Amino acid sequence: MKTHKFALNRREALVGVAASMIMASTNPSVAQTPKKGGRLRVALAAGATSDTVDPAVMDSAFTIPIAYTAFNHLTETDSSGNVVPELSDEWSSEKSPAEWTFRLRKGVEFHNGKTMTAADVIASLNYHRGENSKSAAKPFLDAVEELRADGSDRIRVRLKAPNVDFPSTISDYHFVILPSTDGKIDPLAGIGTGPYVLQKLDPGVGASFSRNSNYFKSDRAFFDEVELRAVIDDAARNNALLTGEVDGIDQIPLQIASRLKQVPAIKIVETVGTEHNTLPMRTDIAPFNDVNVRMAIKHAIDRDAIVDKIMFGYAKPGNDNPISRAYRYFDSSLELRKYDPEKAKWYLKQAGLSSLQVDLSVAGSPFPGAVETGSLVQDAARAAGIEVNVIREVDDGYWSNVWMQRPWCAASWVGPASEDWIFTNAYAQGAAWNDTFWKNERFNQLLVHARGEQNDNLRREMYAEMQRLVRDDGGAVVLTYNSYVMGLRDNVEHGPLAANWRLDGYKFAERWWFS
Repeated sequence: MKTHKFALNRREALVGVAASMIMASTNPSVAQTPKKGGRLRVALAAGATSDTVDPAVMDSAFTIPIAYTAFNHLTETDSSGNVVPELSDEWSSEKSPAEWTFRLRKGVEFHNGKTMTAADVIASLNYHRGENSKSAAKPFLDAVEELRADGSDRIRVRLKAPNVDFPSTISDYHFVILPSTDGKIDPLAGIGTGPYVLQKLDPGVGASFSRNSNYFKSDRAFFDEVELRAVIDDAARNNALLTGEVDGIDQIPLQIASRLKQVPAIKIVETVGTEHNTLPMRTDIAPFNDVNVRMAIKHAIDRDAIVDKIMFGYAKPGNDNPISRAYRYFDSSLELRKYDPEKAKWYLKQAGLSSLQVDLSVAGSPFPGAVETGSLVQDAARAAGIEVNVIREVDDGYWSNVWMQRPWCAASWVGPASEDWIFTNAYAQGAAWNDTFWKNERFNQLLVHARGEQNDNLRREMYAEMQRLVRDDGGAVVLTYNSYVMGLRDNVEHGPLAANWRLDGYKFAERWWFS
């Protein structure tokens, strides 16, 4: 049995410290001693009348923070990107990473006073499984062959195939643990074990919480109250921060971030996260079914210009694979692809072409500045003999009518917790979200092998090769690795910021405090 004790050797610790320094904000508060009190008000750039606490359909920048404010998961991602204990205080893989045992933390109580047991965990996870499940997270548990309790404080999981990343998979925000009755949960009750108790949810408007006085983490949950507000309009959200109506906002329009930095009462915090903007080419449709055409286009795009003019410096140039340096197995030796019209022409020649005409579909929906990005792509590609016809699509229905439908379009990804997740869901052959319809036999073999490989060095080598395969054979033009740029009042304190989501991995309510 291999038990995960969560210990780091010296080299790993130094790497973690370096990563934390890279991802920390402009005004890190690591040395501050947290104190309790106050009411935290945060304005979020999302909110709809359909907002709900049902974990099966929590999927927006308003409801995901609720998942981390009122609830807990078996595991969580810390500020350095490591998977660490939460409701499970220890886990182990038996025989192979296809069999897992999770020991539950003792004495944890739900907000209604019920003590958490294995039955609650089983019911909470089973809610996302089964033929009739409408959960967006159902595919993540399709590999589970058996899920059973072993006493009141352990659960055992048997997978169809080994998966070293399974403890990371169940940290996904959907998999909150709720109280059960007769093997069933009430997904709309809003009762969790989390740092704050949900007092009110007004869909499309906001949500309010009070501190859980019985929270099992004694070094967390410092605010007396937390209030989330749905403020989609950029100007209204910025004004609320400037006037002190709120203490923080999750998104600042990049074009005004430098001006807000000059305001004494405001601090801008930035983390280089896993979010990235892409232009996926369908590799099953001509001319993108020719790898030489794909490589020509990749060399004909000026990513530095996009970082400067679209992202206003709040991003790193993309390298045509989804793995940024925020990921554990980022391959720093993989050379950065640069704008090179002459090399693009060479690849066109290999494809038997002297010039190329292609359509690129864009809209405002994929990411802010996507339409303007189309114009920059058009201008840069012309020097390589590639004429890009930019088609302005309708925003409404873009993700159902354009994405994965048009041969070449704009898209974006909010990066998940592991390399396996993004590769499995967006690049594996036959994956539902494989928006390039890419098929690479070597990549798919490595993906399966890496998922079950327990030797970390071998696993790192496999993921490095997969990054190169996606970069040089895949259909995704990865334009930028984006920063999360957020605004806080100067009395809001925090430690090193996690990069897996905005607002400290959306753990801001639990981790932050007032000075």
